[in-house]
Amino acid sequence: DGFFVSNFAGKAAFTAVNFIMPYLMILGCVGFLFGTGGSALIGKTMGEGDRKHADRLFSMVICVTALSGLALGVLGIVLLRPVAELLGAEGELLENCVRYGRLILIANPAYVLQFAFQCLFATAEKPRLGLYITVAAGVTNMALDALFVAVFSWGAAGAAAATALSQFIGGSLPLVYFARPNSSLLRLGKCRMDLRALLKTCSNGSSEFMSNVSMSLVSMLYNVQLMKYAGEDGVSAYGVLMYVNMIFQAIYIGYSVGTAPIVSFHYGAGNRGELRGLLRRSGGLLAVCAVCMLAAGQVLAAPLSRLYVGYDPGLFRMTSHAFSIFSFSFLFSGFAIYGSSFFTALNDGLTSAIIAFLRALVFQVGAVLLFPLLWRLDGIWMSIVAAEVMAVVATGIFLLAKRKRYGY
Repeated sequence: DGFFVSNFAGKAAFTAVNFIMPYLMILGCVGFLFGTGGSALIGKTMGEGDRKHADRLFSMVICVTALSGLALGVLGIVLLRPVAELLGAEGELLENCVRYGRLILIANPAYVLQFAFQCLFATAEKPRLGLYITVAAGVTNMALDALFVAVFSWGAAGAAAATALSQFIGGSLPLVYFARPNSSLLRLGKCRMDLRALLKTCSNGSSEFMSNVSMSLVSMLYNVQLMKYAGEDGVSAYGVLMYVNMIFQAIYIGYSVGTAPIVSFHYGAGNRGELRGLLRRSGGLLAVCAVCMLAAGQVLAAPLSRLYVGYDPGLFRMTSHAFSIFSFSFLFSGFAIYGSSFFTALNDGLTSAIIAFLRALVFQVGAVLLFPLLWRLDGIWMSIVAAEVMAVVATGIFLLAKRKRYGY
């Protein structure tokens, strides 16, 4: 969306998409809540040897996720204009925000299901199928973006329609697969409510939910600060950083989500030695990835910035400079992401939520409010790095404090 809107619909539409995107992401975060929380509980249940109960939990999680996505989609459409106005949007920016947001929110049930299934595919031992569906949804999005935005010139509305249709693919294909006889470890059946299990699911997934809600709220704060220090160009530059950041962070998130069912299974089976080995190997792998990603960020700062905003020399210079600072966050972010996911997999939702809350909200808010007072616009880019450093320290403290309890 970002590439096609920026290059074919203009800077005004690109700014609107980046401005309203954090609000839209908040409404989709329930997918992470039930996906990660349900995955941990289902994985533990499978490790204990009760496959039928695991199927019942799986069916309940999917049903509740879809209903929650529908309710939040309706609520999101009702509140869209007031929220955009509250954040400072007006005129053309406001109308683009509303037009883009309403189309996206029609697909909110599929959006949250897509996120939930990406966590649960790994639990069902079908990560490749999850990858194929993600690729199918992504390719659909890109192809329709090219058609709707570049060819038909539908602007932000075209990008929203392309995204919504791709989300229907990502959310509906897994429903069809798991509802039919399949070769995975899980199958959808009748939904039977288990309030105790649902509460445990919410507790387990609260960290990922809090992390994503907090990041969205913080993104709104960043937009407010950037409007103050750099105007709409600052919002556009930050949007580019977030698009690229999603690609880099996906490596950390994918690894964390992929290993979480293994952690849950061994925890349920009482294999403490496997937990220790997995944690140590993961730490080494994350360290190698961190160095490689920093190097890639430094080398690709200018090319990636040119890809999105090369048409505007001033905006290109701002974005390239911001990315060269921001990329240092890749050195640290993976450890906090994995640490939070690790505790979720251990069914320790409280510790996971604290790490996520500190990383995504407390440290970010403190830094983005303080640093610009000292270094103005550069302080906004530096605040992201500082928050990740503090999050790694907090994660290390919790890992050390809990090592005897969980035996890793």
